[in-house]
Amino acid sequence: METRLARLARKGDQRAFAEIVDLYKDKLFHLAYRMMNNRQEAEDVVQECFLRVYKHLDRYDENQKFSTWIYRIATNLCIDRLRKRRPIYSLDAESSDHEGLDGYAMMPSDDRTPESELLLSETQQTIHEAIETLPVKYKSVMVLRYLQDMSLQEISDVLDMPVTTVKTRVHRGREFLRKKLEHKL
Repeated sequence: METRLARLARKGDQRAFAEIVDLYKDKLFHLAYRMMNNRQEAEDVVQECFLRVYKHLDRYDENQKFSTWIYRIATNLCIDRLRKRRPIYSLDAESSDHEGLDGYAMMPSDDRTPESELLLSETQQTIHEAIETLPVKYKSVMVLRYLQDMSLQEISDVLDMPVTTVKTRVHRGREFLRKKLEHKL
């Protein structure tokens, strides 16, 4: 369906583009907010993303999923902003056999209830604060994997990197978070 909308929008159909915006604005906002941890910056990223999509619709390759293409644009915009925002950390984490956290199960989904919100909010806040401290290259894969619930292959497509690199970054990101959180949870 998105491919058809993209085709129509490419030909100048404003309604088709408006449908694309409707389909993706919330999803992209959640992604950007979780990466930027700032509402205004997240809104800016979403707006910039749609501007780029509109401007570069002719570059969309219909052989790939539209969602992959639009997520790639949004993720890259977030990564660029994060790199400009703070110094780059180095992570010399040794690989170990630790399986990471069970805390991932406590990360928020989009179908929250007031009761679950109350129960999990402190833990989630702690986890979100830890994610915020991750180096950009790990933060992007962790947000896509655990907060956007993407498969390793989807992350590979979005970030345009080999699945093996994605696996390594997820592992190192989890290790980084485990060390950060082991005394807090």
